[in-house]
Amino acid sequence: MPSRSAAAVTEMEEAQPTPGLQFNEALSWRAGKAIAVADLLKRLNALSKEMQSLEQEENERDSFTRVAKELVNPNLLAHKDKGVKALTAACLVDILRLCAPDAPYTGQQLRDIFNMIIGQIIPALADPSNAYNNQHIYVLSSLAQVKSIVLLADIPSADTLIKNVFQHCFDVVSASPRSLPAEEVQKNVEANMTALLVCLVDESQTLPPEVVDIIVAQFLRTDPKAAIGSGSKNKKNGVVDEKQSTLFLRQLPSAYNMARYICNACPEKMARYFSQYFNDVVVDASNSSAPKNTSKNKKRHSDGLEDSDDENSGGPTEQALGDLRKVHGLLRELWRACPGVLQNVIPQLEAELAAENIQLRLLATETLGDIISGIGAAGLPAASTMDPAAYPSNALMNPSENTVSLNLLTKPSSPQPFPSAHPQAYANYLGRRHDRTALIRAAWTTGVGRILSTSAGGAGLSQQEEDRLISDLNGMLGDADEKVRVAAVKVVANFTFRDIVGKLGRLGGVSDSGSLLATLADRVRDRKHLVREEAMAVLARIWGVAVGELSEQNEQIVALLGGIPSKILDTYYTNDIEIMVLLDRVFYEYLLPLSYPPVKARSSKLTNGNSQGTKESQGSTDKVGEAIDPDKIRTERILLLVKALDERAKKVFYAIQSRQLMLSKYMGAYLARCEDYNGGVMDENESSIKENLARLIKTFAGMLPNPPQATSDLWKFAKLHDRRSYQLIRFCMAPESDYRTVYNAIKEFTKRVVDASSSSTASNNLLDTLTPLLYRVSLIVYNKSHVPAIMEYSRTDDKSLAATAHEVLREISSRTPEVLKAHVQEICKTLQDEAPSANKPNAAGGAVDNLKACASFASKYPKEIPKDRKFVQAMSNFAVYGSPPEAAKYAVSVIWAATERKESLARDLAQKCIKGFTFGGEGYLSRLATLSQLMLLAPAEMDEQSTDEILDIAIAQTLLQVREPSKEPADEYAWSSTVDGEGQAKCWALKILVNRIRSHPDAETFAHVAAPVYNVLSSLVSQHGELSKAGNTPPTHKSRLRLLAARLYLKLCTQKAHDALLTPSAFNALTTVAQDPEEAVRSGFLQRLKKYLNQQKLPQRFYTIPFLLAFEPSDALRLDTTTWIRSRATAFANAKSTGSSTKPNIVMESVFARLLSVLSHHPDYASEAEDLIDFSRYIIFYLQNVATADNVSLIYHIAQRVKQCRDAVTAPPTPDAPPTEADDRLYHLSDLAQVTIRKYEETHNWTIQTLPAKVRLPSSIFSEIKSHAEAQHIAEHHYLPDGVEAGVEDVLKATLRASRAAHHGKKRKAEGGGGSGDANGRDAKKAKAGLPIRKPARPKEKKAAAAASKAPKTPKPKKRNESKEPGSGSAERRRSGRVKEVEKSYVERDSDEDDEEMEMMDVAINSDGADEEDEEMSGSEPGSTHDVNKEARTEEEKEDEEEEEEMEEADEFAHEEAEEQQEEAPEAEAEAEAVDEGNEEEKESTPKPPPTTPNYSASSASRGSSKKKKSTTTSSHSKTKPSPPPRTKTTRATRSRAIAV
Repeated sequence: MPSRSAAAVTEMEEAQPTPGLQFNEALSWRAGKAIAVADLLKRLNALSKEMQSLEQEENERDSFTRVAKELVNPNLLAHKDKGVKALTAACLVDILRLCAPDAPYTGQQLRDIFNMIIGQIIPALADPSNAYNNQHIYVLSSLAQVKSIVLLADIPSADTLIKNVFQHCFDVVSASPRSLPAEEVQKNVEANMTALLVCLVDESQTLPPEVVDIIVAQFLRTDPKAAIGSGSKNKKNGVVDEKQSTLFLRQLPSAYNMARYICNACPEKMARYFSQYFNDVVVDASNSSAPKNTSKNKKRHSDGLEDSDDENSGGPTEQALGDLRKVHGLLRELWRACPGVLQNVIPQLEAELAAENIQLRLLATETLGDIISGIGAAGLPAASTMDPAAYPSNALMNPSENTVSLNLLTKPSSPQPFPSAHPQAYANYLGRRHDRTALIRAAWTTGVGRILSTSAGGAGLSQQEEDRLISDLNGMLGDADEKVRVAAVKVVANFTFRDIVGKLGRLGGVSDSGSLLATLADRVRDRKHLVREEAMAVLARIWGVAVGELSEQNEQIVALLGGIPSKILDTYYTNDIEIMVLLDRVFYEYLLPLSYPPVKARSSKLTNGNSQGTKESQGSTDKVGEAIDPDKIRTERILLLVKALDERAKKVFYAIQSRQLMLSKYMGAYLARCEDYNGGVMDENESSIKENLARLIKTFAGMLPNPPQATSDLWKFAKLHDRRSYQLIRFCMAPESDYRTVYNAIKEFTKRVVDASSSSTASNNLLDTLTPLLYRVSLIVYNKSHVPAIMEYSRTDDKSLAATAHEVLREISSRTPEVLKAHVQEICKTLQDEAPSANKPNAAGGAVDNLKACASFASKYPKEIPKDRKFVQAMSNFAVYGSPPEAAKYAVSVIWAATERKESLARDLAQKCIKGFTFGGEGYLSRLATLSQLMLLAPAEMDEQSTDEILDIAIAQTLLQVREPSKEPADEYAWSSTVDGEGQAKCWALKILVNRIRSHPDAETFAHVAAPVYNVLSSLVSQHGELSKAGNTPPTHKSRLRLLAARLYLKLCTQKAHDALLTPSAFNALTTVAQDPEEAVRSGFLQRLKKYLNQQKLPQRFYTIPFLLAFEPSDALRLDTTTWIRSRATAFANAKSTGSSTKPNIVMESVFARLLSVLSHHPDYASEAEDLIDFSRYIIFYLQNVATADNVSLIYHIAQRVKQCRDAVTAPPTPDAPPTEADDRLYHLSDLAQVTIRKYEETHNWTIQTLPAKVRLPSSIFSEIKSHAEAQHIAEHHYLPDGVEAGVEDVLKATLRASRAAHHGKKRKAEGGGGSGDANGRDAKKAKAGLPIRKPARPKEKKAAAAASKAPKTPKPKKRNESKEPGSGSAERRRSGRVKEVEKSYVERDSDEDDEEMEMMDVAINSDGADEEDEEMSGSEPGSTHDVNKEARTEEEKEDEEEEEEMEEADEFAHEEAEEQQEEAPEAEAEAEAVDEGNEEEKESTPKPPPTTPNYSASSASRGSSKKKKSTTTSSHSKTKPSPPPRTKTTRATRSRAIAV
């Protein structure tokens, strides 16, 4: 039964026919009997539907034979109807599907079929609206799914067809519309075309080069500016379709996605094709190399580090370079899209890193850097420039920074970490940082910056690798070539604020030596201006965007970036005019942008996700519409800036603001002369007007980098005669202008200048010339709009800015009190409310600052101060009960300047202070301060009885009493940053005595009154602050009193009548204060000395004192003083002598004789050989700072002249008296100086010339030798012991070696580190405490051999740029071989004429009717005798105020010692100090004075200074202090006589 059933089934199957094609209508026709199109379409449609329903395995292949043959008939393949072709193609692909794998066609028939499909059907897919689009899609999908397209590879010579299919497919997806209805269809078409092409690539043995070109071109579609390779023949003639620009910001192009999929689907094959493609381009470029350039005069530009072969080798042509750039750009995009295809290319790219040709190395370096960073052909996204003027300022945790939508085409993306995928190539890439070509190193630096900023394209970097790259980038900031340094600085500028803090700041901030940010800060002092400009701008922008976090007192940001303003402003000390101009631009465009805050743009910025914002602004949106005060916001930024500055930078900040005072007057005069000039049309006084205008133009041109161009521009501005511009400048300078007025005036002026520059009569550089001058004369910081906010911060201490607000308010009141006019009433009202009484103290905090501001304002505008009884009573209460005592002092100044009843109020105050005075009683310090100020301001109002009582309080009850005797040894001497009440009281008592003689009205009795006070001061100086016979004054009091006595000596000597009372012996004692054991005393004394010398108030002899710092142990103090000396020497050398003479000024040279005189009376002097060798260091220190090839002959002549005189300091010898010990000392030092100068001259290859005329030495300290025989004997006698010359030579050689070593050690650093070890190179000697500041007295029993056994070491002064020392000095002495005779005459003035020698040339603005203007702008004569009856009280008050401030600075000096040990660059340290401290007088109100005034800054050729400490040969100075001179027994009687007077 089963068998029969099976047989039945078999019979039934055999009886059923095999399924096959049922279509039997004709599709072909004979010529002339064509089938109608409608019928043909109907038949083809029926055939297509039937074949689509058939399955591939269930059909009889023979049933398709007839249809297959008819479908390839040329009548159908070439039919003119598109529908016939579409249906025919649909049927043909079904035939191929059903007959697979054996197509029923010949090779030629297949070629015809694919020609029709590729040429007609595939291009038609670009139009989805085509009536036969479904048939087109079906054809494509069938070819892709059945893989019938592989038959194309079997056709002989099918390269053209393969190329066409790739080209048409990419053209379709590139040109099809992106309308919404066709979106889904487009995706299907794109997918099928991708599958079709992948199949074709996978099955083809080889691809035609044109196909590779087409695929390559698709990856360049991401760059709208890139041209497709020459192998692409698309409809756009090789240029990327402009329609792609619509996709640029939204998504990747479809053609790009299709090419990427092809490469990722066939990585091995495509890797082979791309490797060949890349190699062909490189080979073609190499074959097209330009001929070698053998001309030495036609070398291509290079950095000077390449070898000669590299310099002269021929490189690729421009066309070949273009192809190379294109293919390297392709590699960037291929890594982002399909890194697998570059497995064979990366080694080739790695080989290019070592190519001899620079262009190839450069392209390879740039390409690998971008590949590692994941940067494609479209390049980097638009840089988000840090905007320092944005408000609210950037916040570190700003969430909007993470939500910024990046363009997909430009967003850095690396599919895999390159360092792990290609470790060898990555290592070779990192090695390019040592490339000999600067261009390569610069490109490498840029690449490393991108790797860091993108975190290797998002793939991430390990902590170790990131630190390594940051370290490498740090090294590039100090590269030898400026191009590399500029590139490194620009790299930092491209980082976001978050990355700067999180990545670059991880190794330290700008104040941490060795960190990247610190190195970047050092670049603001770079030798090249371009590097300085970039570094300064980047640093300022960083600080500008960090203001928000700084305002919130973010400790991390303060530690990292808080020191930026100090670093920037510190560049002022370089005294480079280009840096000055750059500093102005950076200051007002980045640190304190004029447009900050942009209030009008605030709402739009807060609603924009890309805006910078603070935490508060991002946290809530209800503040968007909240009203803000732009003046308060700007003031807060100013205060934050000032708070962040160190002391050096603060001097610069205040100097910049103070400079405005003087320059505004010059600018006002310039504008007035421009108006007189009238555009060149003048009716009268033409020559005078032009002369005055030319003088002012020369003054301004000297402040700019290019004086000739600036002169031309200023003349052209005068010829423009734009009266509106004149008025705008006056608006900027006027104290009455608020900030908005100043800002709008600057904006309008800039627009008018730009418009004028477009005309043919104006220069294009006009704006560049006028803008720095406009910044300098405008009241931008000290503006009246900022005063209310400053006062508010001083009261509320909001954000801890109260102390800074008080400081700035104090500066405004002293520099530009005019801006306080609108607010002085408020200040007075505040003082009135805070006034103390017998039962209530005044409020702690800003009372002193407010009183000082009020006093400064009252001195200039007394009528603006309230005069009502309540205010006067409040000031009186401050004078009696105010705390601290400085408040009482300023209150007296306010009363004296503003009230009408000065005399009666002064007497009342004096009686209140005298009556019931008890030391330690209520308000005793305030009473002493009030009495001190009354003795200065109101001496005539003090009757004889009151004066006696005041002197009794000052002397008997205060100075001569020791209420808390010291238990320390009598020679104990110390400094404390704080001082107790007794110490303060003695200081105020000493000021009472000095103020009395400063204001003494009777010139005839002046000497009698002043003598006791001078004795007191002399005792304090010579006895180290000790006045008590018991010697029990507390050590901290002694240092305070000695410093104050020395300062008061200096203040008294600013008046010629007072200076005459300072004897040479007393002066020599005063010089020892510069070598006081306490650094705070030395620093405070020298600070005041330099201030008065800068102001030209002291005689010439005081220039001797700074040269005693040869053994100064403090690097900072020695460097500061050295820089100041050189700045003064340069200023005097550049200035002309007073009068009609045109000889150079010889102040610093003639001081050498005084220095030898001081050294001869020095407590440490001894005539032994070792002592004299030590003393030669003073002479070397002098020579290093003063001597040049031009003046060394004069200095040598002065040393010789000293030996032709006798000492007149001690007792003037009689004509027939034998030489004294003092004379022998002078002759020893004269011989020592001559030997040292000759050695110094030989080492520097200079020439000492014989001077025909003698230099007159000061008669106050030298006297002539009357006996010719004695003079001849002295001249012929050699006073130096044996071994001194050799020792001096050794010391000098060691000094110069140390100088060269220090110079080379700081070659790459703009600022050197602090010196270490021994200060002057000598072997370190044991010291119990402290550091030696001079050579201490050597014990008599010390053997001379001990000194000879040790070779003396020398200090490390910095190498002078203007002189090149030879490698080794000559051992042979050449004393006369180089001496030449020249016709010169140098005559030093006597002591009475010293001041005239120092007189500076004033800038006179001569014009009719401008006498008042001239008087304001000219400086006072420093050598003129001051009439005590006409002494300006306001000037005295200012000096007292500065004295108090500097005393406070001395208090803080000990705490800042460690910080000051870091050495600063030695360029022009003294300039800002001179301007900042000396600006009380208008002649010193500018840090960069006009060219006709000597410049107090250091010369542009910076000259180094000693760096190490001088060690003693025995114990330290603190251990073996020279015993003070014995105190006279008449000290008490002297005080009694003073009381009686």
